Amino acid sequence: MGFFDKLKGELIDVIEWGNQEPHVLVWKFPRYNNEIKNGAQLIVRPGQQAIFVHEGQIADILDPGRYELDTNNIPLLSTLQGWKHGFQSPFKCDVFFIGTRQATDLKWGTPNPVPLRDSDFGTIRIRAFGSYTLKVIDPKPLLEEMAGSQEQFDFSAVDTLLRNLIVQSFSEFVAESSIAAFDLAANYSEVAEGTREKVCEKIDDEYGLEVTQLMLVNVSFPEEVEKAIDSRAAMGAIGNMQQFQQYQMANAMPEIASNPGGGTAADGMGLGMGLAMAGQMAGAVGQASGAAAPPPVPTTTGFHVAVGGATQGPFPVGQLGDKITPETLVWSQGMAAWTPAAQVPQLAGLFATPPPPPPPPPPA
Repeated sequence: MGFFDKLKGELIDVIEWGNQEPHVLVWKFPRYNNEIKNGAQLIVRPGQQAIFVHEGQIADILDPGRYELDTNNIPLLSTLQGWKHGFQSPFKCDVFFIGTRQATDLKWGTPNPVPLRDSDFGTIRIRAFGSYTLKVIDPKPLLEEMAGSQEQFDFSAVDTLLRNLIVQSFSEFVAESSIAAFDLAANYSEVAEGTREKVCEKIDDEYGLEVTQLMLVNVSFPEEVEKAIDSRAAMGAIGNMQQFQQYQMANAMPEIASNPGGGTAADGMGLGMGLAMAGQMAGAVGQASGAAAPPPVPTTTGFHVAVGGATQGPFPVGQLGDKITPETLVWSQGMAAWTPAAQVPQLAGLFATPPPPPPPPPPA
């Protein structure tokens, strides 16, 4: 091996990001005077991407793999450098490594209560917190808009921005969805996914980031709202309030009986129970009297009339005056056979002789 071949072999460089920290997003490869030697080896590990930047312009972006740098695998950089037939001398260029692995267990929460208009409780304030995972999906806008030329850029630099965007998106989604405060606990997954989608719409194109998962761990309410929710749940669990009161009084009676000299408190409790029981008994009596069956509706007897060998009717008694004679055969429910009308007690009054007119008054 000649001297120049040996010297050329010693100048071969290796560019890599070996000790990658979990929450680092961007790491700039340190190179003295920014010079990269001819034939340098570039190693991009899984969960990484490498970006070449020439005089402030982003050139080539390389995915995981091992590369020997030449004009074939860095064509954009070759164009910017003016290499038509490859390069033989060292060149100046910045190399940035981007961490594309997911960052997990990142926390978010509302620093202050968020106002919410609720259909049940009116305007209330709620707090929420949870966690999320973050991933780089496009290194170019991340480098251009966020990291710039920093030596190292990690998740802490975007944490405040992301937490604010999550809180803002959470408030927007809850307001738009009109989910009642009482039902939020049953819709954590829906609220979390809706919030995540809103956050991604705001950061994917602008910053090259994606919130891959967002978890809503808890939503808390002011103390008075929590008491109202507990009361509503208790009422739902009790069901029939009257039966519950009766059960409570039945449980309290042995305690009162075992303390006959209980004093004012026991006397008051006994009086209250007595009044309640009296009210319930009165209500029960009222319900019982109100529930009594009404008397039967009186029925009107109707008579069938035999006319020319055919049956007509039934007719009420009041309509028979001009339809029958004393010899007309009639029949009604309960009669054994057809009978002349004059022999039916209910119709006898129709054939009675009217009384004579009264005598004239005596002369004055």
